[in-house]
Amino acid sequence: MLVMFLVAALWPALLTAADSAATDYTATLQAPSAAHLLGTDQLGRDLYSRLIHGTRPSLLIGLGSTAVGVLLGSVIGLLAGIGPRIIDTILMRLTDIGLAFPEILLALLVLAVLGPGTVNVLLAIGIGSAPGYARLIRAQAHTIHASNYVRSAVGFGIAPVVILARHVLPNAFGPVVVLATISAGTNIIIAAGLSFLGFGARPPDPEWGLALAEGRNFVQHAWWIALFPGIAITLVVIAVTVLGKTLEARGAGRR
Repeated sequence: MLVMFLVAALWPALLTAADSAATDYTATLQAPSAAHLLGTDQLGRDLYSRLIHGTRPSLLIGLGSTAVGVLLGSVIGLLAGIGPRIIDTILMRLTDIGLAFPEILLALLVLAVLGPGTVNVLLAIGIGSAPGYARLIRAQAHTIHASNYVRSAVGFGIAPVVILARHVLPNAFGPVVVLATISAGTNIIIAAGLSFLGFGARPPDPEWGLALAEGRNFVQHAWWIALFPGIAITLVVIAVTVLGKTLEARGAGRR
C-alpha cells in the first residue's frame, strides 16, 4: 500500500492522465461512474485525478514535517545529552513545556506567528513534534556518552566530533527511526486537519485535507467528494503506523 501511495506521489501520470484542475460545469456533482471513477466535485473536476495528484502535497507535508521534527529534536537532544549540565537543564525544561501541549496546538501557535501556507504548516508541525524527539535523543545520547566504550575513546584522546559521529549518533538514532515512522502517520493527520481548518493548502490545490474541507458542504448530496480523500488519509496512516509498529517489534526482539 505504501508503494502505491509513493507511486502516486512521485509519478501521478502513471495512474491518471486527467488534469486535476480541469473544470467541466456540465458534469458537476456526478456520482462515481465509468466516466469518472470517483465522481466529480462542485466544479466538475475529476475526483480520481485530484486524489492521485493530491498524494504528493499530502505526503510531503507529513513526511517533511517529520524530518524537520527529527532534525530539530536531534540538535536539542544532543546538546542536552552531551553538553554541560546547565544547558541540559535549560533545554529539558523548555522541552517539558513543549510536551505539555498537544502537537496540533503547538502547530497552531507557530502558525499564528508564521501565518498560513503549505510550507508554514510543514514547519509548524515539525516544530510541534520536536520536543518528543529531543527527549528521546537526549536519553539515548546521555546513556551512550556514559558507556565504557565512549569513555575508552575519550581516554585514547579521540576528538569529541569523531566520538559523536562514530559512536553516539549511530547508536542513538535506532529508536528515533521507529518513533519517526510511527509519528509520520500522526503528522499526516495533523497536516490534513490544519488544511481542513484553512491554514494549509489553497484552492485549487488537490491536497487531501483541503478536499475534505471542500466536500463538507456537499455531504448530503455528494458524499463522494469528502469520502475518498478521507479513505486515502486513513489508509496511508494505517500503513505507516503498521510499518512503525513492525519496526518497533523487531527492535524489541533484537534487544
